[in-house]
Amino acid sequence: MLNTPLYKGVLFLLLFAILPYSCRQKDYFSMTEAELMTEIQKKNTFDSLVVYGQTIGLRADSAFYRKEGLLRYLEEIGYGQMPANIEHIQKKLSPDSARIWEAAWKIAEGTSMAEALENLEPNYPAYQSLKKHYARLSQNGQSDSAAKVAETLNTYRWIHRQTQGAERWALVNINGAYLSAFDSLGNLQFQMNVIVGKANSPTPGIDTYATNVITYPYWNVPESIALEEMLPKIQENRYYLERNGIEVIDAKGQVVDEFSIEWADITAENFKYRFRQETGEDNSLGVMKVNIENPLAIYLHDTNVRTLFEAKQRWRSHGCIRLQNPVQFANFLANKELLPADFIEKAIKTPDEEHKPTTHALEKRVPVFIFHLTADADSLGRLIYFEEAKEVAAANP
Repeated sequence: MLNTPLYKGVLFLLLFAILPYSCRQKDYFSMTEAELMTEIQKKNTFDSLVVYGQTIGLRADSAFYRKEGLLRYLEEIGYGQMPANIEHIQKKLSPDSARIWEAAWKIAEGTSMAEALENLEPNYPAYQSLKKHYARLSQNGQSDSAAKVAETLNTYRWIHRQTQGAERWALVNINGAYLSAFDSLGNLQFQMNVIVGKANSPTPGIDTYATNVITYPYWNVPESIALEEMLPKIQENRYYLERNGIEVIDAKGQVVDEFSIEWADITAENFKYRFRQETGEDNSLGVMKVNIENPLAIYLHDTNVRTLFEAKQRWRSHGCIRLQNPVQFANFLANKELLPADFIEKAIKTPDEEHKPTTHALEKRVPVFIFHLTADADSLGRLIYFEEAKEVAAANP
């Protein structure tokens, strides 16, 4: 049977179909970057690649990118550069080299730029909308507006790098004072208003991960707030701490009777305590806190003043981020109902119940980005501009 004409014909067809793929795979894995670059230059397509880069906000400098190298340029197209105004990055991820090499091979093969790069760039709806807006603004000669969109395009490419393998992620736009929650494909799940830092205590740019949710947290008062804001009030009114549910903790971690301290004699130089606000509805953090990894003492939290989220001026905090819908965000991070929908309402109705802080560790860390965006696309793809947060905060004290 193996010698029948039918068998030989089928075998020939199989070999004919597999041979080109096998040759391509061999070339793909064996060619060096220099060889790929030579192949691309033979076809005069590198300049076309740079022209494509211009359409997504990369600078028009063919000589510079030739020096940097093909793969580095493709990395920037797919995974961007670190955005400006970031004070802390928890971990910088490497780009997906397999996707970069695949794009390089396709370009060398003569595939159209759009097709060669479609699996390299982010496919987020917001990113795709911003690409169209950038093209329109560039064609119309609106260079200043186009530059703002280009910055955001780069930010989304950077997020594409930093969310590899993540099932969900969140972005806080400091300039717009809102939080957006996304799935792994960049599809918007929900948005909420947030309160961010005021002019003299701005929220820093952070690229990090959410690790846990704490219900009924203590508020460990930052020393700067304790000394600059609270100490003068205590010296004016010895009942200030008691009325605000604030405990005095000594260097050994023990609670100290605040009435045993001669507050009039306390200065920044001899202050040896820390303040901790008790848990409950009156706590400045509200009844829920989200911890994110960073050395700047920044976190996201509920609040005991929930009337400011509809205000236009939402640059009011000492740097941490107050959440309009903290339960929704906690459940999003946990990918389950970590807290019931009426958790906040029940806490408000039962202010006298005592609760200890409870930590709920997330099964998986969730990327959280706290960035400055001067432009973004809304859920309908419309372009929105934002002033720099520091300018808005300064104009609205």
